[in-house]
Amino acid sequence: MLLILFIGVAGLDQRFHWSDRVPVAGVVAGLAIWAIGLGFTNWAMLVNRFFASAVRIQSDRGQHVISRGPYAIVRHPGYTGTALAFGASALALNSLLVILPTALFFVVGVIRTADEDRMLQKDLAGYADYAAKVRYRLLPGVW
Repeated sequence: MLLILFIGVAGLDQRFHWSDRVPVAGVVAGLAIWAIGLGFTNWAMLVNRFFASAVRIQSDRGQHVISRGPYAIVRHPGYTGTALAFGASALALNSLLVILPTALFFVVGVIRTADEDRMLQKDLAGYADYAAKVRYRLLPGVW
């Protein structure tokens, strides 16, 4: 739903020019940051064969804690990269109104990350020890 809202707001903003005031340098910076965010997410997918959109323990596949690559930096790098990409989208799309659905995305992402982290600490062997070593869920030094 948030993606549909995001695309709808961006498209309407481009059509009616409500907030397209981002200079070219800002658009280029937004595209670069967007690419870095997606790169971070893809790195997490490559390192973690258990990476999935559904939050569940994959005991049927022998799921275990992944602590290398981006998982050595933050516990949920897929969300971190996606948040970075979404955050840069207002600039990249030359649409300041995209900040509104992006803010909703951040709220949903933080809630989902907290829920997922609680489930992993409870149900995935070794995750609590990993969480003690890699203290931050999304943003090093912050949360």
